[in-house]
Amino acid sequence: MTELTRKIAEGRLARLGMLDGVSIDAASKLVGTVRQSDLETVRVLFADQHGVLRGKTIVAEALISAFTSGIAAPSTLLLKDTSHRTVFPIWDDVPDITGMKGAGDILLLPDPSTFRTLPWAPHSAWIFCTPRRTDGSAIPFAPRDVLQSAIDRLSASGRALMVGLEVEFHVFRKLDDRLAHTDATMPAQPARTANLGHGYQFLTESRYDAAEEVLDDLRRNAQALGLPVRSVEIEMGPSQFEFTFDPADPMTHADNMMMFRAMVKETCERKGLHATFMCKPNVENSAASGWHLHQSLVDPKTGANLMLPDDDGTLSADAQGWIAGLLKHAAESCLLTTPTVNGYKRFRPHQLAPDRIQWARDNRGAMIRALMTPGDTASRIENRVAETTANPYYFFASQILSGLDGIERGLSAPDPVETPYAGNAPRLPESLLSAIQLFESSAFYRGALGDTFVDYLSHIRRSEWNRYHLAVSEWEQAEYFGIY
Repeated sequence: MTELTRKIAEGRLARLGMLDGVSIDAASKLVGTVRQSDLETVRVLFADQHGVLRGKTIVAEALISAFTSGIAAPSTLLLKDTSHRTVFPIWDDVPDITGMKGAGDILLLPDPSTFRTLPWAPHSAWIFCTPRRTDGSAIPFAPRDVLQSAIDRLSASGRALMVGLEVEFHVFRKLDDRLAHTDATMPAQPARTANLGHGYQFLTESRYDAAEEVLDDLRRNAQALGLPVRSVEIEMGPSQFEFTFDPADPMTHADNMMMFRAMVKETCERKGLHATFMCKPNVENSAASGWHLHQSLVDPKTGANLMLPDDDGTLSADAQGWIAGLLKHAAESCLLTTPTVNGYKRFRPHQLAPDRIQWARDNRGAMIRALMTPGDTASRIENRVAETTANPYYFFASQILSGLDGIERGLSAPDPVETPYAGNAPRLPESLLSAIQLFESSAFYRGALGDTFVDYLSHIRRSEWNRYHLAVSEWEQAEYFGIY
């Protein structure tokens, strides 16, 4: 046993049972590697409930303390809405579901496999963590633990999920940072921007060439982080782009999505640009961004694709059940796939986005697009419902739990549709409020994720809805200020 290994094995995290032998060895090797490097700082981070990275930056020499004593952070980071306001009663005697009174500490449990040197800041590195209570116990709404629990349930059924990502986003020129004192509101006033180029020239070569310098920086940084970039594309709207990624397991790609979003925003910020994954920015002529998730079930022992159809095109039992489960729980899953007020403005017909709960064969207007052909080992489904702001850990967990429920109950998919914007199929929720109400009343999610998780996330999202609902809009001002 090396001296580093001994120190970590005798540290607080190991004593609390938060590190096993494999983790201790990996941590020891990582600390040794960092000590031999030119790194100056390590950003010790975790994905919060919104899929936003939070944490602390420590000097590289102090990395061992992250694996011995642990890095403490205020528990209120898990209690905030998207305005960064704490929305749970931490200072009074009113009982609440979080058990986090008084802004006490949580501990961050680092995962050595997520360590990355930052190509745009090579003196610094990332390491992702799972937040735990100070006694080492799990927090029922910690995103990585929520996803790992779902992965474990799927594994117990003898199946594994592979996912591929298609991620749309915007990059704008920044005209005004809005850093005046009067702009420092909660949330801060948004930057004023202009397009990098004209839009509605989908996959046009000249548009790619014009944006190549920026896209090259993003691609190279993504690849340097180890992200499996497959393509870089010009999307439909002005200044709108898409990156696609080769398949990986859900936890790897959830971490990858966190890295990608943060990398894009940080790289662009350093270039005087503003990158946003907001679904539909309030700028003239913009197009909505979606997050298309490709999903295939595999046998973890053989690697066989369990969604491969029969020679006559008949869906496998697993494909039938998975599609049926995703459809059955789609509406109540929207709080996990489409978590913002803004995201529901994407569910419009004839916009390459779904507005109804149904599936089709290779039809980009349907919520689920089935890409399953006899003999094609890449057979899979593509769920087009999510927005790119979604917390990837919660989003992937919703897909696993819903699809597995369909398989375990022996559900069969309904007939596929050819006209996804017609017919009497159930509609997706039309607002965040509807999604909250469906999630709150979901017996399925209360059983799968627990009352604490459902009540916790509903409370946070309702806080956001109330702020939106009570704000006086430009529409109201124009409609009523003059006539009455």
